[in-house]
Amino acid sequence: MIGFLVAGLIIGALARLIKRGKQDLGILATLLLGLVGSVIGGTVANLLGTGDIFELNFLGFVVAVIAAVLLIGVAEGMSNRQGSKTD
Repeated sequence: MIGFLVAGLIIGALARLIKRGKQDLGILATLLLGLVGSVIGGTVANLLGTGDIFELNFLGFVVAVIAAVLLIGVAEGMSNRQGSKTD
């Protein structure tokens, strides 16, 4: 479980490095998005038959980073939309 958290943090940090621009995300948001990305990556790798969902493999890692980059983009879009609303 600790390895899963560390992998999620690494995946989230890599995703933030890949995603251009300034992200207004804290370490907790990075960890959560990295964890969700790693679950998505593990699920895709499992569906493709390359390993178990919690097993670290190359394909799962790559898909996890891509998923985390996309999730960061979605999180940014949601926070920008909420911040730009005028009443």
